[in-house]
Amino acid sequence: MIGRLLTLFLIVWATALPAQDIRLKDLVEFDGVRGNDLVGYGLVVGLNGTGDGIRNSPFTEEIMASLLERLGVNVTGEAFRPRNVAAVLVTSELPAFARSGARIDVTVSAIGDAKSLLGGTLVMTPMNGADGQIYAVAQGTIIAGGVSAEGEAARVVQGVPTAGVIPSGARVEREVEFDFTALSSLRLALRNPDFTTAAQIEVLLNNTFGRRAATMLDSGTVELDIGATGLRSAAHAIGRIENLTVIPQTRARVVVDQRSGTIVIGEDVRISRVAVAQGNLTLRVEETPVVVQPNPFAEGETVVVPRSTADIRKDPGIGLAEVRGGTSLSELVAGLNALGVAPNDMIDILKSINAAGALHAEFVVN
Repeated sequence: MIGRLLTLFLIVWATALPAQDIRLKDLVEFDGVRGNDLVGYGLVVGLNGTGDGIRNSPFTEEIMASLLERLGVNVTGEAFRPRNVAAVLVTSELPAFARSGARIDVTVSAIGDAKSLLGGTLVMTPMNGADGQIYAVAQGTIIAGGVSAEGEAARVVQGVPTAGVIPSGARVEREVEFDFTALSSLRLALRNPDFTTAAQIEVLLNNTFGRRAATMLDSGTVELDIGATGLRSAAHAIGRIENLTVIPQTRARVVVDQRSGTIVIGEDVRISRVAVAQGNLTLRVEETPVVVQPNPFAEGETVVVPRSTADIRKDPGIGLAEVRGGTSLSELVAGLNALGVAPNDMIDILKSINAAGALHAEFVVN
């Protein structure tokens, strides 16, 4: 009951708020201002017997032998089976305009049969970009996100101990070559494309600079002419416009997740006139066998007599109810909450309303 009241409160509270002004930096991506993904293959040492089994992960032995040879230790032909090392993939994102010497966070994930990376240290690992060039080098102590404990006949694992992070664990060694100041125009890409919102941004930018400096190219792109703004560079233009605000317009949308029973409703969702009925039938069959024995001193055998009971029960549901035209979906869901309808049943009702063509919104099911 508390969960239903909470759902009702969230729906009413979310739809009662007026439209908010949103900054451009939260609505669009600026052309050229983007990060780059990095990946590396490395070795974690110092594990407490929870590393890779070398027999099952031969690549761990190869990288360890290569590392020791670079350090001047000859292990050719040697057979070693340490359990305190693990092969890992190291991933990160190189932020836009990151300079040499800057520190970035990295994520470390085991790729062999290591049981845990707790307490391990990542050995110096080069990190490559999509072009194959090395842009950063990672090293440091791993902070794993789980706990693992085991005995002779039982094992307990909480979280994911085979993955972890190293805050500020990589140092940038190479900068991405991109002359941002050479841009003569700047494109603003909307995260949620919409013609109305793009037109509002165009009008806002033209009013800000007092001339026709912006042009809407499509529902997801607005182009800004740097020369027409009177500013010296694209960096100055972004600094001028990123805190300007508009009221974004979005499509009416309903998103449901059947696994968790979550329902998210857009503000502009509307329902045409429709009648709704919902109920459940429960069929129950019980077996109650009866043992029959012969009378004392009488000839006969003990017999088990089957006895079955069948029952069909109708669970409480929603009778045939009419929803008037123009009703918002939040009002409908609030009414269903008041009737005590379970979230999964509510999702089924919304699916049926959408199938009937009475739900005027994009219906997304996860």
